[in-house]
Amino acid sequence: MNDLINDTWYYIIVQNSGESNEQFVGYINKTTNITFIPAFKTKEIAQQCFLIMPKDIMNNKYEAQAIIKEDLMDNAQKNGYEVFLLDDKGSVLEKIF
Repeated sequence: MNDLINDTWYYIIVQNSGESNEQFVGYINKTTNITFIPAFKTKEIAQQCFLIMPKDIMNNKYEAQAIIKEDLMDNAQKNGYEVFLLDDKGSVLEKIF
């Protein structure tokens, strides 16, 4: 009998993927002082929103990557970040963690 696996996946932006200094891209909301990792429903939405996000393209490379929800939440918790689901314009749709 096959059990259905209902894992939830999100896309995040990873800085310097595959290198020793690889990390998830996170931001600080200067108004609320909340640190967060932006997450997206699709790779296309992540790439569209990333175009308008602040970044250092001279010194870092960036890539949209899929991540399972549990791994994203574990990483966020260990590093003191919240996780927000964003749309392609950078608007918050909901708080994930």
